[in-house]
Formats: sequence, structure tokens, C-alpha cells
Amino acid sequence: MIREIPSKKIIEVVRGLCIDANYNLGNDVLRAFDKAIEAEESPTGIEVLKELQENARIAWEEKAPICQDCGLAVVFIDIGQDVHITGGDLTEAVNEGVRQGYEDGYLRKSACHPITRKNTGDNTPAIIHIQIVPGDKMKIVFAPKGGGAENMSRVTMLTPAAGIEGVKDFVVNRVKESGSNPCPPTVIGVGVGGTFERSAILAKKAILRDIGNRNPDPELATIEEEILTRINRLGIGPMGYGGNTTSFDVFLEIEPCHIASLPVAVNIQCHAARHKEAII
Repeated sequence: MIREIPSKKIIEVVRGLCIDANYNLGNDVLRAFDKAIEAEESPTGIEVLKELQENARIAWEEKAPICQDCGLAVVFIDIGQDVHITGGDLTEAVNEGVRQGYEDGYLRKSACHPITRKNTGDNTPAIIHIQIVPGDKMKIVFAPKGGGAENMSRVTMLTPAAGIEGVKDFVVNRVKESGSNPCPPTVIGVGVGGTFERSAILAKKAILRDIGNRNPDPELATIEEEILTRINRLGIGPMGYGGNTTSFDVFLEIEPCHIASLPVAVNIQCHAARHKEAII
């Protein structure tokens, strides 16, 4: 049985997600702030964490962006194979939702031509990742991605001999080299396997997990915790002022890869870790 979803509904939902994600910090992040304040050993680090908490409270109450960098519009869509979109094109519907959301929400528009640097004026085109899944529903996840954290992200092609220890070292060193640039405490997404571009998408999807939500594979969960512990021993601390809260969490996703390759991607997200979702 085919279920029809009008494109105007997609526009409406994306518009709302743009505003919600930029105004309202997720409950998982709010809980992470509380936990970090209790565990942080640096007095300066504690004060920074409290200021970031206060910033989130003001944004929620005043209906204003959490950060002046309202990010590029990154959208993940799981669309059921029994869904038929009516009244327009899916990609254009998403882009129209972004246009409306960034205009109506008074959100900074950061999309520009990579060479001339001319702003596109409406924060489009969105970066859209589509996956066909069973069912007759559509899941839309909107994750605005700021430039400071994105600039610190990297993809590398390790040799297979580097193994899991090479992966761990690459992730920790990337965070160390990033320092205060991605506005820590950060959330670290790690993608291992696939191909060059697939590892980056895995890392991007990884940061959509709620803080504290471990990988269901016990072995991978243990690796996540080990990397997180090593990162928080770096001493970078909240906003780079020192302390033992450099990252809120580390999320690892893996897929099979070529026998001659070991692709690894690290996608760093700032303390806001903005993402909202809706199911149509």
C-alpha cells in the first residue's frame, strides 16, 4: 500500500526543525552539562560550563539562536519504500523548508560559493543524505553544522596494519591538534571502514546519537569509552581553558572496507551538538 506525503508537509517540517535545532539545546546535552559540572576539576572549566548552560537557557527563553553560527543545513532522510511524494520534488521541498526556516527564524545564512565566497542568500543548498528503508514513513533529521567544528574534522586512509590502535591514536591526536577551535566540550563522531567518502558519512551520522548512548556492540562501546577517557586526559577543557571535560562523548560507527584499506574519519561537533528529528 503506497502512502502519499505532500511536499508542502516536508517543507513545513524542515522549516520547523531548522528553528527548533538552532533555538533549543537537546535534553541529552543539557544532562551532559550537569554531569560535566559535577565531574570537572578545574574551577575555570566549571565556570565556563555554567556560562554555556546559561547561554542555552537564554536561547530557549528568548527564542534566539544558541550560537551566531547557525550552520550549514545537513539533513538525513530515511524514506520508506512505500512512500510517494506528491506536489513537488523531495530535494526542492527540503531546500524550501531550509529557506523558510532560516528566514523566519532569523538564522544566520552561512552557505557560500567555495571560490568567490559569495553568499547564496538563503542557506541553501542543503546537504542531503537519503536512504531508502522499509515502510511507509519518512524520518527527517536536521543537524546544522557550524564551521569551527567542521574545519577540525579529517579523513585519512590508514594502512590495515595500523589496526584499532592506529584508529584510536588518529582520533585522539585530531582532537589534540584541534585544541579550542571546535568550541569544546565536543562530541566526536568516528567512521571506520567503507570507502573514503563513506567513512566521512559514517562519522557525520555518528554525531547524531544522543550523548551517553553507547554503540550496541560491546567491543565498540568499550573502544568509545577508551577514546573518550584518553581525550579528556588531554587537558584542553571547556572552550580550551583547561580541565578534564574536553569531550562529552565519542561515537564509533564501522562498516566493512577493502582488504587493502582502512579509511578513518573524525567529525567533530561543538558543545551545542544540535540535531532535531521528526517522523512524517
